[in-house]
Amino acid sequence: MSKLSHLAETLIGSEIVKLGNAINERIRNGETIYNFTIGDFDPQVFPIPKELETLIIESYQKHYTNYPAAEGILELRKAISTFIHEWEGIHYDAQEIQVASGGRPLIYALFKVIVDKGDKVIYGVPSWNNNHYVHLTDGEHCLIDCLPENNFMPTVADIKKNIEGATLICLCTPQNPTGTTLSANALKEICDLIIAENNKRGAHEKKLYLMFDQMYWTLTYGDTVHANPISLDPAMKEYTIFIDGISKVFAATGVRVGWAMGPGNIIAKMKAVLSHLGAWAPMAEQKAVAQYLLQREAIEQYLVHFKAEIEYRLQTIYNGLIALKNKGYAVDAVVPQAAIYLTIKLDLVGKQYANQQILSTQADVTSYILGEAKLAVVPFSAFGAGADNSWYRLSVGTSKKEEIPAMLAKLEEALVKLS
Repeated sequence: MSKLSHLAETLIGSEIVKLGNAINERIRNGETIYNFTIGDFDPQVFPIPKELETLIIESYQKHYTNYPAAEGILELRKAISTFIHEWEGIHYDAQEIQVASGGRPLIYALFKVIVDKGDKVIYGVPSWNNNHYVHLTDGEHCLIDCLPENNFMPTVADIKKNIEGATLICLCTPQNPTGTTLSANALKEICDLIIAENNKRGAHEKKLYLMFDQMYWTLTYGDTVHANPISLDPAMKEYTIFIDGISKVFAATGVRVGWAMGPGNIIAKMKAVLSHLGAWAPMAEQKAVAQYLLQREAIEQYLVHFKAEIEYRLQTIYNGLIALKNKGYAVDAVVPQAAIYLTIKLDLVGKQYANQQILSTQADVTSYILGEAKLAVVPFSAFGAGADNSWYRLSVGTSKKEEIPAMLAKLEEALVKLS
């Protein structure tokens, strides 16, 4: 086989998609699997808002099927500006907003606009896909191993040790894969550090920017409150690029409408990159979302039910795992805070099962839990953490409430077999 580009030869596909495809194949072959791998929603369980669905249908009936503007239609960007101001208290003009087909092309465009070959990019692990975007842009990986006592988030001390010469810091809160959040105090410390670092840099030096992925910001539970950089310090507006959209807040992962908000010069360059990729959201969906985002009462009603259903699943599984932990099994979980994810621990390396076989590696644990408990979850190693990390992401967007007791019982049966 002929040699391809260096990027192609070194590229690693999505570990989560690969795992999800393997699980789906087993399900198609008739195997019963409790699949908590994919960060998606089952539309039969979590449909998009009815009002949004109707607006999308009407938009197609009105033949909104031509090319949209490269930056997103003005009607939608104005609606996003209003939505963000009303719901989050921050202001961006239409020219400071870029629309695309979900978060991925926006993140890629942002990396291409900011990161040169060899530029240092700081990100915590576990985290979703930062490692791949750094690779796609030939950046220098600057990984921070994040700990459960810090909600698996990088601390200001972690970042400070690595900040010299860095071009981009990547934060996601609420976070995929952990379902945890960055507190306002912790975020404010990081913002102060970024501003101080940029004040030190000369006029001709590259600035340090913050990519702030808040795709899950409406999905918080209990006492958890989402914080954002520019509400904490308006000076951060010059250095922050938000990644946001409808994918998670409205269970609309397949509708493909996302947006970035940031300094006008950066947004303009992102538009230029995306205009060559053609990664715009479809015209009909843009028209529909533009109208829906202004329907505050409908959105509030949708979120009350949607969030309650997600929180019930997260809390029920959490309670079940803590009950197993209290029985003496080597499992654990982090209290649900946000998003559609539960962080769980399967600390089973070294355990023995039938015929004295030993679970020698974390990969053995993953395989054993899938085979014996029929439980499919994603190891944090798929999010950049080490191969021996015993923490996992459990995603509830495709789970059925009535299956949770059976799943927990099956897991206990598998744990009983270990010694």
